[in-house]
Order: sequence, then C-alpha cells, then structure tokens
Amino acid sequence: MESTGQIYHIQTEHKGKRLDRFLISATEGVSRTYLQKLIRDGMVTVNDKVSKQPSRTLRVGDQVCISFPDSRPLETLKPENISLDILYEDNHLIVLNKPAGMLVHPASGVNSGTLVNALLAHCNDLSGIGGVERPGIVHRLDKDTSGVLVVAKTDVVHRDLSMQFEKHTITRQYVAVVCGVPVEVVGMIDAQIARSRRDRRRMTTVNNNGRRAVTHYQVLESYNRFSLVQLTLETGRLHQIRVHLQHIGHPVAGDPIYGGQQRALNDADVLPVKHALIHLKRQALHARTLQFEHPVTQERLNFSVPKPADMERLIDALRMSVRKHF
Repeated sequence: MESTGQIYHIQTEHKGKRLDRFLISATEGVSRTYLQKLIRDGMVTVNDKVSKQPSRTLRVGDQVCISFPDSRPLETLKPENISLDILYEDNHLIVLNKPAGMLVHPASGVNSGTLVNALLAHCNDLSGIGGVERPGIVHRLDKDTSGVLVVAKTDVVHRDLSMQFEKHTITRQYVAVVCGVPVEVVGMIDAQIARSRRDRRRMTTVNNNGRRAVTHYQVLESYNRFSLVQLTLETGRLHQIRVHLQHIGHPVAGDPIYGGQQRALNDADVLPVKHALIHLKRQALHARTLQFEHPVTQERLNFSVPKPADMERLIDALRMSVRKHF
C-alpha cells in the first residue's frame, strides 16, 4: 500500500513530550487512537528509525516522520440492501438513526448485516481512513444501543470530526433506564476505564493505568426500583456509560454484560414491567442527541431522535407502576 508522509523537527517547546501527544498537536484532524495505531504499525520514525512506542520521550533536534496510508479499497465487503433511517445527508457526511441489534462494522467473524454493509449499498463515497472494515466510521454505538450516529464520506471530513471528538466539542446525549435510584439527582462519574483482564469482552473501572472517562448524568424520572436517566458524555470510551453506571451501582436495565439484565428482572415487582423487560432483549440505552460542527459549512448541526418503541413500553410500564418526577 502506498503512503504519504509528513516530517517534523522537534523544537524546544516540544522537549520531553510524548511521541503520540506531539503528533496529536502537530497533525490536523487525526484521532489519538488512529495515531497510536500508526505508531504501533511502524508508520512513524524518529531520526530515521521506526519507533513503535507511543510514550517515547522526544528531544530537541529529533526528526519525526509519520506516514499516512492511502485510503484502502472497499471492495472486500459486500454491499447489502438494508434499510437506513437517514436523518441528514450531503456530499460530505451522513447522519442516521441506528437501530438496536445492528453492529456498526464487521467484528468477531460477522461480515454481513452491519451498518457498513448497508452504507456500501447506499453510497460508494465513504471515508477510507477506517480501513476496509470501517469505511466512514468516525465513532460507534454498541450493537444493542440505538440512536444517532454520524458517518464521514471523505477523509477530510473524517479527520475533522475525529478532531471534534478529541476536543470534546461534540455533544452526545443519551437516555437510559437504570436499576435503582441514584442518591444525587445530578452528578458526574469520573472513573478510569480499562479492558478487563478476566474477560476481554468487558471493560472495567480502574484506579490507575486506564483511560480517563467522564460521564455527566441527571435523573429525569424515578420509579419504585428504577430510574430514567439522561447522560452526557465528556469522553467517549468503549462501553463507557454502561461501565460507569455499573460502577455507581445503577447498571442499565437489560444489560447482560454489566449486571443490568438479571437485576432488573429481579427488581421488577409488577408483571407489566417484567414483560416489558423480557421483550426489551437489550440494554435500555439510547443515543438521543448528537450536536457537532459541519466540517465544511461550519454550521452547528443538532440531531435528536425519540426513544424506540421497546424503551417506551418499558418506561410506560414503570410510570404506571409508580411515578415521581423531577
């Protein structure tokens, strides 16, 4: 694969800086995750020698060269005529409402039925930064989380949106039904997240050596043993909301991985609530709102979608059982 490179000379103001953090500040519109992957893939040299350590400390006079692979062809994935709920589309990006049960991109041997398969059938001008398996994918939602997602059609737009995510200027707001009622109506969860050593499919909170993660929450409604909570992401780590809510003792109802499925069924004290949980078949988590700056027009875009029917049924059942509004 061909690549294009950029060369930087380390000046006094960058002395002692980590390699990955320097490249984040030096490159435009490239996420830290993608830069770290390029470093580990041997696409970065320091003084003409490959450096695969993102934490390497730079010295004055060092010459850093980073090579960006050209966009990869998308022919390896099969386009599939899957219906998409498109909220907005232009020549630069697509905003859509992802249903629960759909993977965003191929993973773990699943190569069909994903959002990427559907996008390839819908259009052939997606950003190639994510590679063959993740064309256009700037961010993701878990398979069983529904809601608003933005997809990039060009590499320039992809890098710009990635930078907005890195700078936390994109607003991501979720709603969830959680087990129990938080003591504080409004709060913040600030806890580092890392992959679990016991189960690589899970994430967990850690005291150190994890990635900082911050979630803001507000209780919208409380019921007997459940709550409807609004969540705003300050950072965007894998499974962040689900892990953080488990961390404070209020897992998302229906979540089979982080303790919310069985607890919700145990706490359901009336049949309508139990039936709604059984028919939910997923975690009760929905990405309701996404706001960002259009990379080309600079217009601030705001998209919101209502909660899907399965969550509404659960909330209606909870409201019928007992009601207390904030």
